[in-house]
Amino acid sequence: MASMIAPRKPSMLVGAASAATPPKVPSGPVLVPPMKSWSYSSLSVFEQCKYRSYLARVLKVPEPERPLPPGKTEHANDRGSRVHDGAELFVRSKGKMLQEMRHFEFEFLALQRMFKEGIVQLEGEWGVDKEWGEAEWKKAWLRLKLDALVMRSDTEAVVIDYKTGRKDGNEIKHAEQMNLYQLVTFLRFPNLEVVHVELWYLDKNEITTMTFRRHQGLRFRKNWDMRGGKMTSAVDFPANPSVWACKWCPYGPAPKGTGHCERGV
Repeated sequence: MASMIAPRKPSMLVGAASAATPPKVPSGPVLVPPMKSWSYSSLSVFEQCKYRSYLARVLKVPEPERPLPPGKTEHANDRGSRVHDGAELFVRSKGKMLQEMRHFEFEFLALQRMFKEGIVQLEGEWGVDKEWGEAEWKKAWLRLKLDALVMRSDTEAVVIDYKTGRKDGNEIKHAEQMNLYQLVTFLRFPNLEVVHVELWYLDKNEITTMTFRRHQGLRFRKNWDMRGGKMTSAVDFPANPSVWACKWCPYGPAPKGTGHCERGV
């Protein structure tokens, strides 16, 4: 029986804790900026609510344990980590293909083959200093992780990020991630002229691709300089309550939150 699923385009590769006593939070600006580094995910939290970022990054207040969603056996973050680990093992020929990878069987087999050929880097942890040069991970100003980098030639590369979460509603966030991936890739590999960034939505059987040329991609450096600089130079961390942000904040009123924030909506 013929499949009723519409074919998608192929990849470029192939042809917590319980509520606790709220900590003392500065009533005004601190003297020294406490956040020395940023990643895209931590920047997103900072830009949404500086107070939540302060609780998580500076005071390191643990998030409360969450009940499993109805009908689920693991949380989304745990599932994402498990699938990412399994994908890496498979590409390295050290593990079996997980069920979540089956929509992309052809692509993962291609990655596995190219890894053996030495043209794929896996689970890269890229540290970047304030001048956008390479830096040790622990000392880096910007920390970026990517699932796979394929060097198609001396001048062309494909950056791949596996997604197990939702696509709908995350389009802007994911597009920004792709933008940051391409920028750091161009700066890390001066010979590259073209960078393709692919998001593999493993559950949706979809691929989102953006292609950048060097002269286009490097234009975004100033914007990321400004955004990352605001976070790593911040000395004041006011709350920014909103219905959407407070709904999912782990530090809101108990019992869902830790009770550390009194400004929640």
